[in-house]
Amino acid sequence: MSNSRIEQIIEEIEDYIDTCKGPLLSSGDKIIVDRVRLEELLRELRMKTPEEIKRYQKVLANKDAILADAQKKAQAIVAQANIQNQEMVNEHEIMQQAYEQANQVIDTATQQAQDILNDATRDANDIRLGAIQYTDDQLAVLQEMVQRLVDNSNTRYEAMMNQFRDFYSEITSNRAELAPQPEAAPEETQGEQS
Repeated sequence: MSNSRIEQIIEEIEDYIDTCKGPLLSSGDKIIVDRVRLEELLRELRMKTPEEIKRYQKVLANKDAILADAQKKAQAIVAQANIQNQEMVNEHEIMQQAYEQANQVIDTATQQAQDILNDATRDANDIRLGAIQYTDDQLAVLQEMVQRLVDNSNTRYEAMMNQFRDFYSEITSNRAELAPQPEAAPEETQGEQS
């Protein structure tokens, strides 16, 4: 089964993140991303998610078709059994034997019909649970990726603010060093000369 478009977009985002370079003088876990490119991929992911869900809803809708087909087969088996029963009853000399055989055929047909319905219901539920699990897995991957992006953005923002604070402190210190020192008062100077 080929990958869904959601999986392809997630792979594209991961590939794109792998190609991004980090800012100068930063540890390897920080990167600079092209915001427009990342927003395009996320926008497409948002648009494709409802399409994937509709696709799984169609799969779930097949449950009704499977059940309808099972009921049709069961009705055909019961109808065939009824025809056989009628034919046997019409033969006078084997009426009692026909009655017993007809009951057996009807019991067998009813059991087969119930088995078909049980199998169809189980298959439909398995398909439904699989579709729900797949959708939840994809949403979990997306949630984790968005959380990583938020965490990385917060970390980069905090590091940048720390650099600005350090730079500000250094500028303040440099300005203090450059500021002219006040001259000594004349009284102090005369007191030193005497």
